[in-house]
Amino acid sequence: MKTTAYLRISTVDQDIEKNKSDILKLANEKRLGYVEFIEEQISGKVSWRNRKIFAIINEAKKDDVIIVSELSRLGRSMLEIMEILSIATQKQLKIYSVKGDWHLDGSIQSKVMAMVFSMASEIERDL
Repeated sequence: MKTTAYLRISTVDQDIEKNKSDILKLANEKRLGYVEFIEEQISGKVSWRNRKIFAIINEAKKDDVIIVSELSRLGRSMLEIMEILSIATQKQLKIYSVKGDWHLDGSIQSKVMAMVFSMASEIERDL
């Protein structure tokens, strides 16, 4: 099992060190082992297939773990986030989000929660 933390910031004002600290705390609590951090500063408007998250998902193997500070770090829209989560489910990956203490484990409940969180993130951005 490999654990990767994806840290995407879209502005220099966002606190990447706080996100790292929160991710390490979650990884410790869940006993996820060593965490490799992948960082990028890029707008969420750029397709996920043109960002580092694409390579992370593409190279991940069954039971690998991906941690994000919140689901909105995966993608800009609900559809993009759902596409990523769908691929993760097919590949039997585990995705953890620090915000909301949520994780994708393939269950119906986690899929519904992912949809709700991503929709809420999209609405929050549009306000």
